[in-house]
Amino acid sequence: MPPLWIFPIAILTAALCAVATPTVADDTASGIAANPCAGLKGPDDMPETQWKAYLFAHDFGQLCHYRAQNAALRADNAAPRVVFMGDSITESWGQQHPAFFTAGKLDRGISGQTTAQMLLRFRQDVIELHPQAVHILAGTNDIAGNTGPSTLEQVEANIVTMAELAQIHHIRVILASVPPAANFPWRPQLRIGDTIQALNAWMKSYAERQGFIYVDYYTAMATPSGAMQPALSKDGVHPTRKGYEVMEPLTDKAIRQALASPPHDEH
Repeated sequence: MPPLWIFPIAILTAALCAVATPTVADDTASGIAANPCAGLKGPDDMPETQWKAYLFAHDFGQLCHYRAQNAALRADNAAPRVVFMGDSITESWGQQHPAFFTAGKLDRGISGQTTAQMLLRFRQDVIELHPQAVHILAGTNDIAGNTGPSTLEQVEANIVTMAELAQIHHIRVILASVPPAANFPWRPQLRIGDTIQALNAWMKSYAERQGFIYVDYYTAMATPSGAMQPALSKDGVHPTRKGYEVMEPLTDKAIRQALASPPHDEH
């Protein structure tokens, strides 16, 4: 009679084999699906307190957010001139002033996202659309810790990786400063002023070293103490229409500068 300890191992091995050998007809059994967005729940399908955990588990980078729109653009061979990659500041920009996103400007902002999430969707939402330039406005939610704590070096590395991917694909890079804020309403206990300034200082230096365009929204919108000018925002973080009107001439100038230069691999 074999030792008793062999039986639990045999049972465990059989169970693992059963899990590792899904039915071929079920394309979701292994976690690989032809359409991973099919059946994905929305925020109205569950209690608000469960939505973020569900989304992080099922679509952390939120690749489903613009999947259909991107497919339509590719089908029409409609390559944008500039893609705006960002968080709620970018997403709200398109919502509050859609007329600005004409003449080839394409908004690809998603509220709440950190640079790690943007990096996950950078290929789908930027590279595969073949723009001439990308405008990256990111960092606010990393400083807020929306997807957990990280070092400043990790945030910088995510931005560098997005910029390097753009370079490889002959896309000109515009790096935008993190806008000013005295505090974040959803993380009021955080001390953020020095971190925002440190990330912006690094970004400006990195852009200069690499020959990228740096657009400085911070200086144009900040009070002497580093807060957002009250007339430009209702919550101290997200610009109002008036705030975006301050940003837009700076943006258009940055786009003109970027498009006037050769792709980065030709520098």
